[in-house]
Amino acid sequence: MEGKRILRAARWKTITWACGLLAKTRRITVFGTVHAPLVHPIFAAKQMVTVSHVSEGRFGLNIVCGWNQDEFEMFGIVQREHDTRYEYGQEWWDVVQKIWRENAPFDYDGRFIKLKNVIGKPKPYKWRPVVMNAGSSTAGRSLEQRNCDFLFTVLIDLEKGKQDVQRTKEIAAGFGRTVDILRRRMWCYAQHEKKRRNITNITQRKWGTRSRADHLMELQGLHAQSFPAEAFKSIRQRFFGGHGVYPLIGDPDDVAAELAKISAAGFIGTTITFVNYLDEFPYFRDEVLPAPGEIGLTAAGKCNVTF
Repeated sequence: MEGKRILRAARWKTITWACGLLAKTRRITVFGTVHAPLVHPIFAAKQMVTVSHVSEGRFGLNIVCGWNQDEFEMFGIVQREHDTRYEYGQEWWDVVQKIWRENAPFDYDGRFIKLKNVIGKPKPYKWRPVVMNAGSSTAGRSLEQRNCDFLFTVLIDLEKGKQDVQRTKEIAAGFGRTVDILRRRMWCYAQHEKKRRNITNITQRKWGTRSRADHLMELQGLHAQSFPAEAFKSIRQRFFGGHGVYPLIGDPDDVAAELAKISAAGFIGTTITFVNYLDEFPYFRDEVLPAPGEIGLTAAGKCNVTF
């Protein structure tokens, strides 16, 4: 497609990947992402029940309601208007739970989904998986506060992030629910001084061109409401490192101290990515993860890290 960079990367099918990983482990919970508009709820319910039994209840679900227009064009499906996506997502999730809950065949007559004589057996190993969503708009938050156990949110700066955590927990409490807040993907560059100061050179050299960053920003602006419009210009630099996320740049003590601040702001955890996993993850594991204990980040206040 001339003049347009399509943002697609090689990656595994998430539910199948989760099932394989869970079959090889004993304690961890693995989340699989389901793109609700592109996966029928009956099919999704059956997939997740299978993984639930393979893992004895250690599967988690990340519900995505849409945003990447390139993906919808690839499937030949028209993407709904922003808020309507979450209305569909609620209906989709209601159907999935009804399949897991009902023992007799049922009909479903919703605004978007209409089904006849639906039944699904077996039922999940546990009632349902833990659920997360990463919507940051008002419509996205409404879905999360009503249904999710974990909310992944955008972090622009720590003070705004702290206010966001408090406000989200208060709204969820109004529905009689408790929601824990995690910080969406950060990119980390925890290396020696001379290698880490020029962020532009690090990310642009490793991960691509300005046109790719511009296309990602276009998608975020036109097909999602995850970033405030006024923030786009100031955080454009971060889009070179991946989705405009909050960076962790520094030596191990710098990164550990920043994780402590994130924990103090009320986030229970964060996902982290690297410029080069093979080179940098061992360094992070050996040098950064031990550091929080040395700076007073106790086990109770520790910021959980996923990759």
